[in-house]
Amino acid sequence: MELKLSKPICFFDLETTGTNVAKDRIVEISILKVYPNGNKESKTWLVNPEMTIPDEVVAIHGISNEKVANEPTFKELSREVYNIIKDCDLAGFNSDRFDIPLLAEEMLRSEIDFDLKNMLSVDVQTIFHKMEKRTLEAAYKFYCDKDLNNAHSAEADTMATYEVLLSQLKRYPELENNIKKLSDFSRRKQSVDFAGFIVLDENEDEVFSFGKHKGKKVLEVLDQEPGYFGWILNADFPLYTKKVLTQIKLSQLNNKLS
Repeated sequence: MELKLSKPICFFDLETTGTNVAKDRIVEISILKVYPNGNKESKTWLVNPEMTIPDEVVAIHGISNEKVANEPTFKELSREVYNIIKDCDLAGFNSDRFDIPLLAEEMLRSEIDFDLKNMLSVDVQTIFHKMEKRTLEAAYKFYCDKDLNNAHSAEADTMATYEVLLSQLKRYPELENNIKKLSDFSRRKQSVDFAGFIVLDENEDEVFSFGKHKGKKVLEVLDQEPGYFGWILNADFPLYTKKVLTQIKLSQLNNKLS
């Protein structure tokens, strides 16, 4: 089986210095680009994160500080990575909650105007959890009847994720081989910024999902408490969250001027 695609989709996986989207950095990235005609290309890079990788994290993915000391930084790789994924949809394992937000952070830190509005995303983990509730290793064994050797290697995890999605499509007839439908099914919530600080309510309006304004419409909060916008921009929120909030703010100002 092959995916039915209207444009390329990039499966990708990140190994990182930790799990804080705003602060941690990529140490390895692997991309598998699948084209509508079935052709595939893959690329994997080790990345110098320009910060120390904690010992407990090295124990998980095996990428030491010495191993990446002479590798390019993400900023040096960013244009090449962007040229591969631009105009594509994205897919990964737990990608909506972690890999995509962190990739967006790295892109914006590299001064690349990375925008996710025209990209669909398929989170294979969400499909798996809705159907079976397991880990990637278990998913690979369950769906593909293979053992995932070299787990927590970005390349191995990326290839396994791609194979798992194909097997999910074979196993579940109710899953349509359509990236838009898979994106909708694998979405946990209608998140505007992927990190989940701004989400859509039942009326498709942007609302805050945290803090004292949780559940309140973003436009109403910005109108009634203008200082909240500045507080978020200066606080420790992901850059992409700040970018999305700024876009909403500019849209509000443009509507007032018109």
